Amino acid sequence: MASSFRDCEAWRAEGLQLSTTSNEACKLYDAILSQYVKWTNDETVGGFEGCMSALQTADPYFVMGHVIITGLELVGTASSPRLNERLAGAVRRTVELADSQDISPRERLHVKAVELFSHGNFPKACDVWEDILVDHPTDMLALKFAHDGYFYLGAQTRMRDSVARVLPHWKPHIPLYSYLKGLYSFGLLETHFYDQAEKVALEGLSVTPGDAWAVHSVAHVYEMTAELDKGLKFMESREKDWQVSDVLASHNYWHWALYFIEKGQYEAALQIYDSQVFRRCKATESMLDTVDASSMLCRLEMEGVCTKDRWRELLQVTRPHSDDHVTLFNDLHFLMVSLGAKESGTSQRLLEGLRELAKEPGENQQHQLAGTVGVPMCQALTEYDQGNYSGATELLYPLRYRMADIGGSDAQRDIFNQLLIHAAMKSEKKHHQKLGRCLLVERDAARPNSPLTGRLMQRALALHI
Repeated sequence: MASSFRDCEAWRAEGLQLSTTSNEACKLYDAILSQYVKWTNDETVGGFEGCMSALQTADPYFVMGHVIITGLELVGTASSPRLNERLAGAVRRTVELADSQDISPRERLHVKAVELFSHGNFPKACDVWEDILVDHPTDMLALKFAHDGYFYLGAQTRMRDSVARVLPHWKPHIPLYSYLKGLYSFGLLETHFYDQAEKVALEGLSVTPGDAWAVHSVAHVYEMTAELDKGLKFMESREKDWQVSDVLASHNYWHWALYFIEKGQYEAALQIYDSQVFRRCKATESMLDTVDASSMLCRLEMEGVCTKDRWRELLQVTRPHSDDHVTLFNDLHFLMVSLGAKESGTSQRLLEGLRELAKEPGENQQHQLAGTVGVPMCQALTEYDQGNYSGATELLYPLRYRMADIGGSDAQRDIFNQLLIHAAMKSEKKHHQKLGRCLLVERDAARPNSPLTGRLMQRALALHI
């Protein structure tokens, strides 16, 4: 393993001692952490899988090795420990190893957080990661896991403040230092500090041009401010830098395509969908890639674009996850696909499964939220698909200020705002049509000069409300 990765002594010198005597295990842990932060499978070190396999060989009893391997699978949300016995067993094994060894309090907290997350208790897991950061503000694994946890909770302010609290403790010589700029920028933009978010992200990119998360943050800024030409130019000019971050590349291409959808350039958007978004989604089956593909088809369909057989192709990726119910955000996107593919049995199974879990959610935060937010939102998608636009409006409108709770970003959740507007305008009730127009006026005030809003405004005016 390359000398640039930290061995036992280097971790100890940073105040982040790891309970293993294997320098190789320490370096492999660092290699996995680095790939996680950089959103890339670094083939020069064997990629994620190669490093994980080598780490387990180097020290099979290394608790933090189990924490990072199992934790990464959990935060990927592609598998449910409720259904996947191998993953549930990996969590138990991590806990058992921790109980049988004399490890540091910090490492013990990491184990506790992973166990909580595996039970769906995202808020408490984030609390534990924050406890770690109080005493160890340069623990990047705790910071990144918390960042992802807040993302799934839609906890935008906490996502921002979590990074703000530790920033002064990081110095340029600490590995991965520049990547904090991208993390902080994302929290800033999700709390609508757009100018500051852009400034901070560009500071990070001046040091590390290949920081795909910082690029992604700037892409969000231009999306939320409807600076579409600026966004297109930015993404194209930096494509060679960020496309090597294969774990995030599809998502960045998705942002690129959103600019085209906003501008009404649907063929350009479809070309990105076919050549990048779906191709990568099919290859990786990652949940981020999958929800992006789902959302993109739904947005195009709302714009009146024929998506042909693309729904059925995407269904092959989403259908195996119909019973997972790891996050409501995932569930809603899987439902978009089964509805789009006219696969009523899969749609019904997903909705019924979610209803059942909502009855006895236990400590699972997503299942607790299912009854009041998740199921009604899923039902609204179903009503819309069946042409019951007034029913979809009545389900979605009361939830519009709770939608952040399902997780994701403002840009990702905007699909539900668009869906509400379309449902209201298509409803046979005059009150709903007026509501749709009100929502468009509000949208125009928040995001001036949006061509998409302009097109919908023209449609609303044609209703002669």
